[in-house]
Amino acid sequence: MKKQKPFKYPPLKSSVMEMKEAAVAYEVEESPMIRTQIYLNKHEYDFVQREASRRDEPMAAVIRNFIDEKMELPDEAWTNNPMFKPWPADPDNDSPEDAAINHDHYLYGGPKKWIKMKGKYVEAPPLPEDYFDNRASGDAYDKRLRKMDETK
Repeated sequence: MKKQKPFKYPPLKSSVMEMKEAAVAYEVEESPMIRTQIYLNKHEYDFVQREASRRDEPMAAVIRNFIDEKMELPDEAWTNNPMFKPWPADPDNDSPEDAAINHDHYLYGGPKKWIKMKGKYVEAPPLPEDYFDNRASGDAYDKRLRKMDETK
């Protein structure tokens, strides 16, 4: 087997500073970036190009800023959100008040996981190991839970 000659790179024709400036358009101080590629139609491309020229930033920075703006939650999202408003009272609703947190109990007949004590819901005591196998044990646990539970 022949011994290979070491490869010699041609000498650099540009300075280190020129290469550094060419490699990094601008510095990002946040987490590492993931390189991606997008397709823009002519109008979108022209818009982003004009915005980049106006801001004196690269097009990538302009696109990232647009994404960041869309990702921000406005302050009113937490104060004026209809999802956080209380439900109107329904006089025809005959569901138990703990139907949401104990839905398995009401739908499938399993033991309650939460009980109301002193006005607050707390986790129900752990099930006896023979709850499902020994009917008497299961009934005793359920009876104890009914005495403890204040849910109407």
